[in-house]
Amino acid sequence: MSSDQTTADPAVTPALAAIFADAQAEGFVHVRDLDGPAEVSHRADERVVLASVFKIPILLEYARQAAAGHLDRQARHTVTAEYRMGGSGSDGCRYDIELSTRDLAHLMMSISDNAATDVLLDAVGEANVRATLDALGFPGFGVSGCRALDLPVRRELGMADGADFDTCVARATEEEIRQLSVRDPARVPSSTPREVADLLAAIWHDRAGTAEACAEVRAVMARQVWQHRLTSGFEDGVRIAGKTGTEFGIRNEAGVVTYPDGRRYAVAVFLRTRSMAERDPRADAAIGRAARVAVDWLRG
Repeated sequence: MSSDQTTADPAVTPALAAIFADAQAEGFVHVRDLDGPAEVSHRADERVVLASVFKIPILLEYARQAAAGHLDRQARHTVTAEYRMGGSGSDGCRYDIELSTRDLAHLMMSISDNAATDVLLDAVGEANVRATLDALGFPGFGVSGCRALDLPVRRELGMADGADFDTCVARATEEEIRQLSVRDPARVPSSTPREVADLLAAIWHDRAGTAEACAEVRAVMARQVWQHRLTSGFEDGVRIAGKTGTEFGIRNEAGVVTYPDGRRYAVAVFLRTRSMAERDPRADAAIGRAARVAVDWLRG
């Protein structure tokens, strides 16, 4: 943290801790004013599993290449069974479908479509995503394809080839789920809340690419449909552009909150929950509550 930045007063940390305790979760937070020096931090420099938050730099690389004319937004890509693991969007399609490059990015961010993510990652090149993150000063920000994360889970739970993923997970014990490598920030894409918020700041200030590229990232992130985490903490009229991330016992969201007066706040909230349940509404709501507490302090 640079010397001209300001951390929150001591009252904010207990408020955040109480929110996370009520949700039976560990919380990691960094929220910064994008138009001033103030910030709120709570375990902001500890490494956390990104889950689908790692899709933000994939989107950024797509937008940079498209703005530079190296990638055609209208080019057609086929989402085949090789990419489909079951889930939202094209992930749950029974037959092959064709999408434009731009629509792959849209589905990746709006509904966290994993198949679209991997097709897009193949198009932009994972090495290029890594090189861009390194060049921007984010060497610790992890990135991966979704299949690369799914396959170890299948192996660790002893799933037979072709076995239904959800059925096998439902049969696993809680301890087997807790031991999965996908929950370990040392073994899967990870970062820190501070680094994630700093990447968002670079995008919102047009430092992560050209103005055209950064504007496209912001526009695509504003189309996320989920209302149960970050958005749940803010009333109508406050604009939210974000990306969720979910794994076993892990619930995240990173995004930018923009108020009607134009003030903007980069928010990164990561949770590790005690429960391994697929549904955990208290934890989901805690993300919005924590973000609101931090933003309210920053607004003074």
